[in-house]
Amino acid sequence: MMSKEEREEKRLAKLQEKEEKKNLKIYEKYMEQALKEAKRAYDINEVPIGCVIVQDDKIIARGYNRRNTDKSVLAHAEIAAISEACKKTGDWRLEDCTLYVTLEPCQMCAGAIVQARIPKVVVGAMNPKAGCAGSIINILQMQQFNHQCEVERGILGERCTEMMTKFFEELREQKNQVM
Repeated sequence: MMSKEEREEKRLAKLQEKEEKKNLKIYEKYMEQALKEAKRAYDINEVPIGCVIVQDDKIIARGYNRRNTDKSVLAHAEIAAISEACKKTGDWRLEDCTLYVTLEPCQMCAGAIVQARIPKVVVGAMNPKAGCAGSIINILQMQQFNHQCEVERGILGERCTEMMTKFFEELREQKNQVM
């Protein structure tokens, strides 16, 4: 027979599991939208990275990678979405927003996320060559800064990785055909 404490522990564990499943569904819902943004980049022959920013369960900003198109090192998905969100909210602080991005942010984007005071970041695929949300360094959670973000990693990660892999395979194939 279970003690009262054991029953309560079991009940709390079930509630936590239910909450985690609910959160996962929400994360996946918005990561799907970030993937749509990544597809927009893919379609114009840009590295397929997409981002959405959510406030009060609504997407308030979208962005996708446009570095080559705009000829700007600043034309990253996260920077575009943060800029749009700031205009929409009328504030540089995005303290009640969640940012969803298909690829782990670089140092510039991670810095902008921290500066915008975004409390939560949901990442699709990790980036072992340039990632600054845990792969190379974790700018988003450095205690030395005045703001840290909660980070969820690997949401629809396989799909995000597949799109990147396919893009770079096609890019290599195009380069080989030219030679």
